[in-house]
Amino acid sequence: MPVTKPAFTVGIEEEYLVVDRETRDLMKSPPEGMWDGLKEILGEKVGPEFLKAQIEVGTQVANRLDEAMEDLGSMRTALDGVVAEYGGALIASSTHPSAEWWSQETTDHDRYRELASDLQQVARRLVICGMHVHVGIEDPDLRIDMMNQVKYFLPHILALSTSSPFWTGRNTGLKCYRLSVFQSLPRTGIPEEFSSWREYERHVDILVGAGIIEDPTKLWWDIRPSHRYPTLEMRISDMATRLQDGITIAAFYLCLLHMMYRMRLNNHRWRMYSPALISENVWRAQRYGHEGSMIDFGRGELVPFADLIEELIEMTSEDAEALGVSRHMEHARKIVVEGTSADRQLAAYEAAIATGADHGEALQAVVDHLIVDTLHGL
Repeated sequence: MPVTKPAFTVGIEEEYLVVDRETRDLMKSPPEGMWDGLKEILGEKVGPEFLKAQIEVGTQVANRLDEAMEDLGSMRTALDGVVAEYGGALIASSTHPSAEWWSQETTDHDRYRELASDLQQVARRLVICGMHVHVGIEDPDLRIDMMNQVKYFLPHILALSTSSPFWTGRNTGLKCYRLSVFQSLPRTGIPEEFSSWREYERHVDILVGAGIIEDPTKLWWDIRPSHRYPTLEMRISDMATRLQDGITIAAFYLCLLHMMYRMRLNNHRWRMYSPALISENVWRAQRYGHEGSMIDFGRGELVPFADLIEELIEMTSEDAEALGVSRHMEHARKIVVEGTSADRQLAAYEAAIATGADHGEALQAVVDHLIVDTLHGL
């Protein structure tokens, strides 16, 4: 039976951390007036997250990726203006360089209280932020088929986004430490292959029927069908500090899905590989970021990430042109050459040490760098 072409609309959710401009620590308990100001300016587009020091925003449904970019840009500026009135600043980073997870305060909300009660210390460690990209795919079976195929490329997306090299004041040696924290939760990582929407529903029904979860929002996979919208939600990405980097990541995801639909029209599809194999590349992205290599399963060998990105840009050039995102895809080359936020954070730390700063002062310099890069990074 023919499938109607998906809308390929885009919605992006971003999570930010609020820091005290004077101490550069997380603002553990922002004043109520700050939230009143945020709601007054952005309404339903802004909301709390698990921790009081976090802010989440979501764009309106966009027919073009540039619309989402404009929306996010204006929201970042507006948010920073409000938090600045209360001595705060916004940073778009998946971790804070020195925050102590054990001293953070949980948002007073039923969902978050239940999460903290259920998951205990595993949940209390979630001083992490991410970026989620929704792409409109109305047909539920097509949504599942796309999820099965596109998960092959989730490690590539992660490598372009890394922004969490520090954890509790230490250089972790990883470009993305966020996933090491997040994957301690149940129902995370690369999902298994589902043959149809109905099989996916049976999976959900078993967990709901057993009282394990209330609904599919507690499936925290790296990619999942959204429970609230007719979209396929990509969740593996670190929080991109620079707006343009985040839009490039969204463009890659969008183009890959468009390519797979185009392949379908020609009775082709992307070859499937096990979650265990894909997870090997996820680890390589966590550890080495864009500087490393990944397994090309077709060739059976490691290939430099820079070469893989060139292949992907070429492979999806037709899709990028059709979607009007070619310039965003081209920006991936700049990320590969200049590095991600993780690389810039590490460089800021080393530069501070080189000028005589001690360890604590160097971590503060990383925060200062993130404050500027969040609003003005190109």
